[in-house]
Amino acid sequence: MTKITEGSGNVFKDLGFPDSEEMLTKAELTRQIYTIIKARGLTQTAAAKLLGLKQPDVSSLMGGRYSGFSTDRLIHLLTALDRDVDIVIKRKPRSRRQAKVRVVAA
Repeated sequence: MTKITEGSGNVFKDLGFPDSEEMLTKAELTRQIYTIIKARGLTQTAAAKLLGLKQPDVSSLMGGRYSGFSTDRLIHLLTALDRDVDIVIKRKPRSRRQAKVRVVAA
């Protein structure tokens, strides 16, 4: 019989990465950048010009590779794509062991 284990909601945590919260945050910010670029029908070259990046950097982001990009820089790219970014800080519920970072697209 196959054992099924429910995930935590953070694949990076489930795989044992020590910086799993940061990785999940960057992955979601990168996904949002990808979605916006695709929805606008921008080429990688046009996106690079708009974002002030080199085309290979846009290619990396479009492929989900965000190493070399800080969370702050990814947020800056989203604002360059005409997106407001709200950061909300609140107390975690007592029922949860660890605090978390969550990216939500509106």
